[in-house]
Amino acid sequence: MAGSLTMDRVRSDVEVLARAGLDVTTFVAEVEESVGRAVPHVAACMCTVDPATRLLTSTYKFGDLYGNDSRDLEWGLIEYSGTDPTAFSAMFAARRDSLGMVIETADAVESSPRMEQLIVPHYDYADEVRLIARQGDLAWGGMALFRGEGDTPFSDAEITFLASLSEAYAVGLRVGLLTRCSGSLEECPPAPHADAGPAVAIFDAEDRVVQVSVGATQLLAEMTSRENSADASGTLAALVAGARRFQDGTSDVLPRGRVRLPSGRWLVLHASPLSSVDGRRGDVVITMEEARPPEIVPLVVAAFGLTERERDVTRLVLQGSDTKEIAAVLHLSRYTVQDHLKAVFDKADVRSRRELVSRVYFDQYAPRLGSEVAPSGWFAATGD
Repeated sequence: MAGSLTMDRVRSDVEVLARAGLDVTTFVAEVEESVGRAVPHVAACMCTVDPATRLLTSTYKFGDLYGNDSRDLEWGLIEYSGTDPTAFSAMFAARRDSLGMVIETADAVESSPRMEQLIVPHYDYADEVRLIARQGDLAWGGMALFRGEGDTPFSDAEITFLASLSEAYAVGLRVGLLTRCSGSLEECPPAPHADAGPAVAIFDAEDRVVQVSVGATQLLAEMTSRENSADASGTLAALVAGARRFQDGTSDVLPRGRVRLPSGRWLVLHASPLSSVDGRRGDVVITMEEARPPEIVPLVVAAFGLTERERDVTRLVLQGSDTKEIAAVLHLSRYTVQDHLKAVFDKADVRSRRELVSRVYFDQYAPRLGSEVAPSGWFAATGD
C-alpha cells in the first residue's frame, strides 16, 4: 500500500488536473494514471452520468479492461436493475462516496449480483473499489478499480483516500463536460442524417437489438469515438433496465440522459417500454435526438459550478433582464448584481452577457447556423 506522502501528492495532482480545463477524455486518463500510484490496480472503469438523472452517459476503460466491451450490456442491466446496494446510484442515495467490495461484504463478494454474475466469473477480479464523483448534491460520474485473484484486497486506507478525491473528480468531469470541441467550428461535423429526425433502437425481451432507424448506428458510433471509450452498450442497457423498472412499477420515472458528443453537440436519450397486442412485455424503444436549448441549459448552468444566487442571476440574464430588473426581482442592489455577474463570467469563462448567452445556447448550434432547416424542424445534414 502506498504511504501517506504518495497519497497526498496524488490528491494534489488530481486537484490540479480538475482545474486545468481538460476535456473529459484527457482528464480521466490522467486521473487513472495518477491514482494508480496510490491505489495500484489491474483495471479501471471510469464513467460520466447525467447529474439530473444519474443515467450512464459515457464509459472509459484502462488496463485489463481496455477494449473489452463484450459484457457491457450485461453490466448495465445489472447496475441499473435497482437490486444492488453497491450500485453507483445506491451509493449516491446513501451518500457514500467510496466502498470496497471485500470489506463491504465481509469477504463474501459474490453476495453482490454484479460480482457473482459478472465480475468474478467473467473477469477473474477478486475485489472492486468504487468512487462517486460528487460535488454538493450532484453526481457527475464514477470510478471502479479492480484487483485480481491473489492480489491484496483494497484496504480501508485506500478506500478512504479515494473518497477524498470525490469532489475534485467531480469538478474535473464537470469542467470537462463544457470543453469546446477542438479545432475550428467548421471542423465540427454535422449530425449524421440530422434531417431524419430522432433515431430509434428497439430491444426485445431477450435484450437483443431487433430494429434500428436511420442514423442510430452513426450516433452510437460518435458517442463512443473518444480514446479509451467503451461502446454504448452500457448506456443502452441502463436505458433498457430503467424502462423495464418503470413498466414493473418499481420506478415512477422513465429513464433519460443528456450526452455530449465529441463534436460538442448534445443528444437526449430516453427509453419507454413497449407492449404488444398479444400482451407480451419486455420490449423497449430507445430514442436518440439532438437536444434543444431548454433541455441543455440547466445542465450547462450546473456545469459552471454556480452558487444558488449566481444561478438566479444567470437565469434572468438568459431571459433578457438588465441589471436594474435583476436587482428588483432578486431584491438586491445593482452593485451586488454586478458582483454576481462578474463571478458568473469568471466561472463561465466569458467577458460579457452576450458571450454568456452564446456559451449557454449556441456552442453546439453555431457550426450549423445558416444550414437549411429540415422537415423535422432541426438542422438538415450538410454532408453528402
